[in-house]
Amino acid sequence: VGAAFAAARQGKRVLIVEQMNCLGGIATAGLHGHLVLYSEWYGGNRIVGGMGHEMCERIKADGYGRYDGTACDFEVEYLKFLLEKMAAETGNIRLLYYTQFSDVVVEDGLISHVIVQNKSGRQAIKAAQVIDCSGDADVAARAGAPFEFGRKSDGATQPMTLMFQIGGVDVDKVNHFRYTTYPEKYPNGHAYKLHEVWKQAQANGDMEPFQDGIMGWWYTPTRPDQLGINFTHIHSRNCTNTEDLTYATIEGRRQAYHTVDVYRKYIPGMETCWMSHSAALIGTRESRRIVGEHMLTEQEVMNQQTFSDSIGYGSFFIDVHNCTGAGMDGETWHPPKGFKYQIPYRCLVPQLIDNLLVAGRCVSVTHTALGSLRVMPQCMLMGEAAGTAASLALDSGATPRTLEVSALQKILRERGSILFEQDIVERNT
Repeated sequence: VGAAFAAARQGKRVLIVEQMNCLGGIATAGLHGHLVLYSEWYGGNRIVGGMGHEMCERIKADGYGRYDGTACDFEVEYLKFLLEKMAAETGNIRLLYYTQFSDVVVEDGLISHVIVQNKSGRQAIKAAQVIDCSGDADVAARAGAPFEFGRKSDGATQPMTLMFQIGGVDVDKVNHFRYTTYPEKYPNGHAYKLHEVWKQAQANGDMEPFQDGIMGWWYTPTRPDQLGINFTHIHSRNCTNTEDLTYATIEGRRQAYHTVDVYRKYIPGMETCWMSHSAALIGTRESRRIVGEHMLTEQEVMNQQTFSDSIGYGSFFIDVHNCTGAGMDGETWHPPKGFKYQIPYRCLVPQLIDNLLVAGRCVSVTHTALGSLRVMPQCMLMGEAAGTAASLALDSGATPRTLEVSALQKILRERGSILFEQDIVERNT
């Protein structure tokens, strides 16, 4: 949506090809009702603006969630509606739901047509500029652009997760246990992860060892008895393989129901919780990553490298889930307070193809650095930059690769994006 809205607001006609029945991807069909980080690490100054910030402000103003400039927790169903409303407001976006990308036609280094498949049959879409926001670099890979897959040592990727939502939760009671009772019993324990609870449940034979820590209990006060759960873990599967996706979805749903049983027995405040629904789209953390004009590395992230072609900031910790088992990987790194780093435009530009941009978790980044860059506010700002760049390329006759980046940065900043130190919004202002 970041890419589409940006190009449409620049006056371009845009077609969104979407496999699901709503906009928003993991935030909606994936049931991940929590967007973070919009601020420096540990809730400092706001470092993300543009449409991602606008969207959260509208959620808050409309009464369907909360947003404090760091994180946004929201009602998933409302975001589906809001994004369609925002698309309609541009006047230039056509939506095509229930449609799968299939292939491309490439002529002289340019994509001439994108091939899709849906109920209406197989169709060829002619577009002057194409933006791959598939998460898996599907378009780039089919076009012949080089990419990497997983970590270098063995090609393994971070595990998949099927999100789900539960009702019947006494959130105050849960929080008392989590942040008062648990630390008193386990002074060295991690109140967010609750590791000792899951160890005990596994020792008692009540829980399978697919997970050893909470990855997220997402809560909004507009739905006071419900929690979105990020807890299932399906590793050693390839999310670009349909059979593996099918297995992971079935296994994720099985783990979800198993998790509800464990929560009822072990978490005060969840004694009578019940399964509301699971996500229509499984959450995938990693697959293909393009080899672009620049590959952002974990060293650049940790060193807070600055870039003259900055399109925005990231600040999330290097969040690498265990590729072969439960919990987190040893590559995980937690930064100091105030941490942030710039994202260069060149990471969106694939090699070999001249009218294609890529945005989201499949941009040009190393396996480890992806642990930080893959979160949704940063994916949306990359999309906004890609959509704006595609529009400028059409206007100027340049390719995305040869585009004058300062012109792109000027428009992004005019639209409220935060690219440089002077753009950062101080806390509580």
